[in-house]
Amino acid sequence: MSGHAWWTALRDAEPSIVISLAAVAALYALGVRAVWRRAGRGHGVSVRQASLFAAGIASLALALLSPLDTMADVLFSAHMVQHMVLIGIAPPLLVLGQPMVAFSWAMPRAARMAVHRWWQGAPVARGAASASAAALLSPWTVWIPHAIAIWAWHAPSLYQRALENDMLHALEHLCFIGTALPLWSAVLKPHGARREGYAAGILVLLATAMHTGALGALLVFARAPWYPAQAVGAAAWGLTALEDQQLAGLIMWIPGGFIYLIASSALFLGWIGAGGRRRVPRPAAYLYTVR
Repeated sequence: MSGHAWWTALRDAEPSIVISLAAVAALYALGVRAVWRRAGRGHGVSVRQASLFAAGIASLALALLSPLDTMADVLFSAHMVQHMVLIGIAPPLLVLGQPMVAFSWAMPRAARMAVHRWWQGAPVARGAASASAAALLSPWTVWIPHAIAIWAWHAPSLYQRALENDMLHALEHLCFIGTALPLWSAVLKPHGARREGYAAGILVLLATAMHTGALGALLVFARAPWYPAQAVGAAAWGLTALEDQQLAGLIMWIPGGFIYLIASSALFLGWIGAGGRRRVPRPAAYLYTVR
């Protein structure tokens, strides 16, 4: 990709995306700086975690602010690459970056300690919040809306309407990211018994690989293009609409499936090494881990 293409993509980017990514990155950086100043570099949030979060922000920028976003408007296969970044690459990187610790430390100290005092003095609310967090972050609970989002936004009518409407297109991306983040958080940071959490995460990732692979296979073996709106763009790249669709299906099916396979393999290793100890969820612990 040429420098001119990058400049054009940045120039034409939606300002709200640039501002949102910059704000999230700045808030995270402020939080990491605060916790490192208090606890020492690498404590609270490790250098590796900060690097993973930065990679997550960079991958979002690649998907939404680079020439890839411009290509996604004309090529379905490029659009599929963008979707895979939004659901399978950026979210796990962001989750592994320990964002809640950083964001909590970006809060003013008085506000953070006020929450801490309330949390310590409200055992009933603390128990209810812990139970609610465990229920909301159950892998199977968050798997359902994510699966619905993937299938719904790849329905031909809705997908093509999103191509024509910027607001609908933005909503599509928000749905992908907004449902992927809870899913990856649930499988990478399991609540309750560690072995049970790892096992559930493995099953959820494999189930995700199966249904996204099935959608990819449907796109590959379809006898007619589902998205004629991008036929002109495909032709400009020397592809028929059906060939472009088949390439997109392969991207979702094979490389997309490998993302979930690699993640589930990592969880399997964790499952082997985990004991039967229970890990009690403490949703507000990061507010006062380091004072």
